[in-house]
This record gives sequence, C-alpha cells and structure tokens, in this order.
Amino acid sequence: MLIFVVDGGGIMGTSIGAPGRGPVMERLAPQDLMLLWSDDFGWPEVIGALAILDGARLLDSDGRFRAEAVREVLGSRLSQVPRFRQLLHAPRRGLGRPLWVDAPAFDLTEHVRVLPFAAPPDEAGLLRAVEHVRALPLDRSRPLWEMWFLPGLTGDRVAVFFKVHHTIADGAAGVALLGAFLDPSADAPTTPARLWTPAPVPSNRDLFEDNLRGRVQATEGTLSKLRRPATTLHQARDKWPAVHENYFKGRAPQMSFNIPVGPHRRLALVRSRLDAVKQIAHSHEVKLNDVLMAATAGGLRELLRSRGERVEGLVLRAFVPVSLHQEESGRARGNRSGMMFVPLPIGEPDPVRRLRLIAAASARQKQYVVGPAEGILGRNRVVQRAMMRGLGHQRWANLYVGNIFGPPIPLYLAGARITEIFPVVPITGNFTLAIAALSYAEQFNIGVVVDANACPDIEVLADGVRNHMQAFGPSRPHAEAG
Repeated sequence: MLIFVVDGGGIMGTSIGAPGRGPVMERLAPQDLMLLWSDDFGWPEVIGALAILDGARLLDSDGRFRAEAVREVLGSRLSQVPRFRQLLHAPRRGLGRPLWVDAPAFDLTEHVRVLPFAAPPDEAGLLRAVEHVRALPLDRSRPLWEMWFLPGLTGDRVAVFFKVHHTIADGAAGVALLGAFLDPSADAPTTPARLWTPAPVPSNRDLFEDNLRGRVQATEGTLSKLRRPATTLHQARDKWPAVHENYFKGRAPQMSFNIPVGPHRRLALVRSRLDAVKQIAHSHEVKLNDVLMAATAGGLRELLRSRGERVEGLVLRAFVPVSLHQEESGRARGNRSGMMFVPLPIGEPDPVRRLRLIAAASARQKQYVVGPAEGILGRNRVVQRAMMRGLGHQRWANLYVGNIFGPPIPLYLAGARITEIFPVVPITGNFTLAIAALSYAEQFNIGVVVDANACPDIEVLADGVRNHMQAFGPSRPHAEAG
C-alpha cells in the first residue's frame, strides 16, 4: 500500500481530441511553456528533494551500494507514474505546442544513478555533491527526471537527490510523484514490473489536425467572450484587484542580492521540529507559513546587517506560491499554483512583532492571489519570452519563500527509512534567494538555495533563519540587542 499515489491518467496538460477523430494528445499547458523558456535563459526549472536514508539495507556485506536491487524496486513502481516514461516532443512549426509522448526506448539506469563518496563527507561536502548533480542538465531526449543515490555517509547512511523538471510538477505534485516510490513500512511487498510497450509518436497529420482543433476551440472561446461583453468585463473586473495589488501597487526595493541569477548555486539546510513550529503558530494565532516567512525575514535582517547594509525601515517583498490543487493530499498532479507577494518588515527589530505583522499581511494578501497567466499573456510565445527576459531585472519581489506539506508519517524507499528530507527549489530571474520548507513526519525542514555570487555568505542567512525559528516564544516580545 502506498501513501502517495499518482492517478494513472498522466499529469496535467491540455488534452485535445475527440473519439473517432485521432488520438487524444497531452499538449504542454500554455503557462508551462515559460518553464521551458527559463531553461533557455540559463535558469533551469528543476525541483528537487534531498533525503537522507538509513541505508544499511541498501548495502551488501562489503558495504557496496546494491544499485540493481534498488532499481528493481523502483522499476516496479513506474506504472503508477506514466509521466516518468514520457518525454516532451516538440513538433515542427505549424503542428502546435510540445506534447508528452512515450519514450521510444526507456532505460532506468539513465534515471536512477549512483555517485558514491570515496570517504564520508561532512554536511558541506554532501551539499557540494548535491549541487553538482543538481546542476547537471536534464536531457530533453529522455524523460525529465533523475534520482541520484550518494552512498558513503557515516553510519551506513545514504543520501538521495530526486530531481524533476517543473513542467512535470510543482512542489505539491512533486511530493506526490516521489510518493509513488515510497512505502509505509520497510517490508512492503515488491511486485514484478509490468510489461510496458511505448505508444507510437503521433503522425504529422494527427498533430496538424489536433493543432487545428485546438485553434478552433481557442477561437470559439474568444468569440464567445466577445458575444458576452458584459460577462467578460465582469470577469476582468473581478481579477483586476489581484493584478493591481501584486503588480502595480508598490515595488520591491533593489537589494545587493537582486542580480540576474548565474550558473552556480549554494545550498544550506535548516532543521526544526514540526511540533515546535506548530506550537509557535498556535501561541501567536498564525499559520505555519507565517512562522517560516518571519524566520526568513529574521535571517535576511542578519544577512544585511552583516554586510553593513541599512535595515531601518526596510520592507522586502516575498514571492509566495499558493497551491490551487483541488486533489486530496498526496494526489496532486501537474502545475496548479497561484502566487502572492507578502511584505517582510526587515526593519522591525522585535521578532515576535515581526511575526505578527507578517501574519496580518499574509492574511490580507490571500485575497489577492494571482492564478496562472491566461489569454495573450499565457498563450503568446513572443510575450512569454519577453516576460522571461524581463525577470532578470524585475522589481515585483526580492526572494522566494514556499512551504510544502509532506507525508505525516515516516516512509521507506526500497526498504530504507527516510530519516530526513529537504526541498531544493529553483531560482530564476533576479530571485537569487529561495527558502522552502517541507514537513515530513515530525520534522519541518528548510532548504536554502542561493546564487553563489549573490550570496556567498549563505551561512549567515541560514544561521539567521535557524536562530529566528527559535526566537518566537509565547512570552512577551523582546527586541534584538544592538
């Protein structure tokens, strides 16, 4: 029995076609095309998770990693995740958007890979190795995911880094995808892998007809809106407050770390207990995400002060994703995320007051969540690429802060218990800092990802976040020294 499963019908996209009129095809959703453009600008949209396993069961009597045995277990689960044996096919001009097709030849060894340590590394060495495999580009001629095992940690522990392209999943859906490989116990039965035969790639004729149907449907939708101008105007009026609040009301200050993201990253980990974070949230009547944002604000305050930059009166803006998934927990698919911008009062010296200010602002901003781009912004490639190019100099927000809800109980990968897990999110444009939390069992662990040039002092930021996670006591507020 699996805790997290993915429905067999594939992952979210745009399905076009009709019975008796050619195959049904899963085109890449228009708003997801921007995730491909990001790769072209040197900002790969790869979502990752770093897990630490109690790996004794994954090693043979000589301490060597049992790679083939692990691949056998993982291979038996692939039927639950059809997307993991599919790749993006880009038709020639005139045949429509990219679509998901079965890989004509699938080799699991190209996706489940091993990078052993010659000697047990410290955490910094582990994170350098994780950054090395994270930076390796996903080959678009193959399914867009990899799972890297890094054996050789002390105490028979094994690290594993799971990476998947954002076109397949957002954070919530990524957890669900990973969950297809996980079990609630170490001795879950392993069934033989199902025989799999790839479906043929659609012919150019099928692609042309499918693209034509899609254009007809889009035209009919536009004409329908023109025939109902009052309804269309009302819908636009309903969306305007959120657009105005996020994009036209105020600008993010230009900071020393807001430069175009380069090719190199650095990672840091912050550990905390879920029950402690819940107690903080309960004591102050705020949400877990508010605690995360407030700790992030505290870390940023320490980072800027260490650089000698002025923090008095400073308010930064955080890009905060909002899940729009309607599926039950663990069954999320594809990309269904909105966003909001939340002000972070860096200049407020009192950690508790800072928390309460952020909670109030976050509650207000939830009225103004912006969904995926629609209309010309969501469908026109020229507009999309122009928007992507502009992200390197945008002034809407300063950094990314996200919170992902993970499985509430301990889980096992190929019989090995996952002792810890951390999110590793992408950074794009001039968002050179990203902080994301993932709850798992009794943990609330945070992954910090930065551009190496913009934030070489990542330890100051991570230590600041860690310190401020402990600063929100239920007692009376207290101010920082100095």
